[in-house]
Amino acid sequence: MSDQTADQTGEQTTLRASDEPLCRGYDVALLDLDGVVYISGKVVPGAREALKQAQVQGMRLAYVTNNASRTPAAVAQTLTGMGINAEPSDVVTSAQAAARLLAERLPAGAPVLAIGGMGLRVALRERGLRPVSTAAARPAAVVEGFAPQVDYSALAQGGLAVRAGALFVGTNGDQTIPNAQGIAPGNGSLLQVIATATGQTPIIAGKPEPPLHHESVIRTGAKHPLVVGDRLDTDIEAAQRVGADSLLVLTGVTDALGAVLAPPHQRPSYIADDLAGLVETQPAVSSEDGGFGCGGWTARWQGDQLDLSGDGRRIDGLRALCAAAWSRGDVTKDAVEQAVHTLG
Repeated sequence: MSDQTADQTGEQTTLRASDEPLCRGYDVALLDLDGVVYISGKVVPGAREALKQAQVQGMRLAYVTNNASRTPAAVAQTLTGMGINAEPSDVVTSAQAAARLLAERLPAGAPVLAIGGMGLRVALRERGLRPVSTAAARPAAVVEGFAPQVDYSALAQGGLAVRAGALFVGTNGDQTIPNAQGIAPGNGSLLQVIATATGQTPIIAGKPEPPLHHESVIRTGAKHPLVVGDRLDTDIEAAQRVGADSLLVLTGVTDALGAVLAPPHQRPSYIADDLAGLVETQPAVSSEDGGFGCGGWTARWQGDQLDLSGDGRRIDGLRALCAAAWSRGDVTKDAVEQAVHTLG
């Protein structure tokens, strides 16, 4: 594997290359779930096969999710039902990260007002804390994680406890979540109810904050992990914050245009169409005479417009475009949109 190129400010300006499959260069893949492994309860095409090949070649797989409502056992059961071998110990949730964060600050057996699903309560008990449901129990902390059943009464109890001095923690700060009807309010939106009522800002445990990554490393024993995700603002930014390498897959939220426009703190180390990227090499992007080339494609700035020419695999063209776009400072959508359109 080769080092990423950086400009004079130290910001990443191109993607990392690897002449061996990523599953051989990293000991553990820390995989996001929705948009990476499955979408709306259905396995992403090719995901099963890619994950199995990665395991055969020696890579451990861990499933790291901001979802705090389900227990690791429930998540593992879902994956197994999709034909993906997974044990509860292979799943790491933001509820577990939040519980460890609290256990490091509170005495054993401390009462914690838990707003969320069963996954949150199980995680608290696992760390020796005592979940409670009302402010009358004088909780030392309030921890909130998304669950469909969270209602006004629970939020009101949380607000009362935080006003009384309880530590305020959120499992994750995702403002929205996808569901069958579209985009719905996520835990980050629910946290604002208590934050607004109390004037207190919650400590966040989930991506992109470091606690969930640290929890994943502790639980897997990873020495050289690769973060795999579909979102720049959670998965990829989380990796950047802790200095880990990352693989962006284009099966979920982020598309080609989003990758090209990624700000410096959300740029991945590698890009792949899907999880097959785990078992493939990653070609280098060349830079010569102002152009950036990869696999038959060349991206070049023509004044204030980015141009793409050549042919070959679409993903290689995207790698060239990212290198060209990232070589400049502020890049607008209008400047790169036509070049991205050339990819098809």
